[in-house]
Amino acid sequence: MIGVDLFSGAGGMSIGALWAGIDVRLAIEADKYAAETYSKNHRSVDVQNTRIQTVRSVDLGPRTSPVVLFGGPPCQGFSTSNQRTRSADNQANWLFREYLRIVHQVSPEWIVFENVKGILETEGGMFIRQISTSLKRAGYNVAQWVLNAADYGVPQRRSRLFIVGCRAGRVPSPPPRSRRPSVTVWEAIGDLPLLRNGAAIDRLPYRRDPLSAYAQRLRGSNAQSANHLVTKNMPCILERYAHVPQGGNWSSIPKGLMSNYEDLERCHTGIYRRLRAHEPSVVIGNFRKNMLIHPTQNRGLSVREAARLQSFPDWFEFTGSIGFQQQQVGNAVPPLLAKAVFLAVRRAQQRA
Repeated sequence: MIGVDLFSGAGGMSIGALWAGIDVRLAIEADKYAAETYSKNHRSVDVQNTRIQTVRSVDLGPRTSPVVLFGGPPCQGFSTSNQRTRSADNQANWLFREYLRIVHQVSPEWIVFENVKGILETEGGMFIRQISTSLKRAGYNVAQWVLNAADYGVPQRRSRLFIVGCRAGRVPSPPPRSRRPSVTVWEAIGDLPLLRNGAAIDRLPYRRDPLSAYAQRLRGSNAQSANHLVTKNMPCILERYAHVPQGGNWSSIPKGLMSNYEDLERCHTGIYRRLRAHEPSVVIGNFRKNMLIHPTQNRGLSVREAARLQSFPDWFEFTGSIGFQQQQVGNAVPPLLAKAVFLAVRRAQQRA
């Protein structure tokens, strides 16, 4: 199958497509730094660093195989944690129309639309109804899946919505869940280097053998990996970290240390969350802003640790400043979750 990745970000979905045997030929991403990361890691793909609104034609070359067009328009406006811009007034919430425009232009045999599950509720479900209706009118049979990444080998509880559509035949059933126990945070990151607050050495050797088949798979034959960068937090932040047990959050911090917060009762439960070592992680979103805490050390997560929890392989390197790297990791679709979706699509195509 031939793949087209819209709103590609750093390329998490493309990694999943690659693992599923899909030949990704084109990616479109407006963010300069995400596009640079994509280009660095997907050298055979035509990466267009441009706003999707400016794309007027898509040339995939000879189409000797079915095409799957996939991607997820920016989803912050649909997130349940973003009540301020979670409405029709947020112009970013309408970028799905550009996705649909490219669908009409390319006319792929398959489409995979990805987003946060909060889109199901935003504006009473208006957005999701428009997307599904438009795809059906374009001749696609569609199905909606809400999948939890932890059920597909990712050490993270992260639910995402997928709309899968095909022009001919039946839409496949959701991919089967893994029968193996969920991968834990420590199994995923326990072999990575010990780091300090503000760590700034990009490339380091591993500190021990992999602690799981999962870590071994992402590590491969590498002797070292990159992106061991940690936000440098102020001493007052580190003092707060010390009060938070595994699984705890800001509510474990003495109020006297939180005096700069005007209304503590309005703090999100995900703020100052220390990960549990022996469970899957909470959502790796904006992990710097949310102050996610390492399970055993009083510091934030490194970029590589967050990438491991997202299921990015260690050969995949993020570019740009630490802030841009953190954003790229947090915005990505976990590659292993994407792989499960694409394998379901490929099996259905082979049966057609």
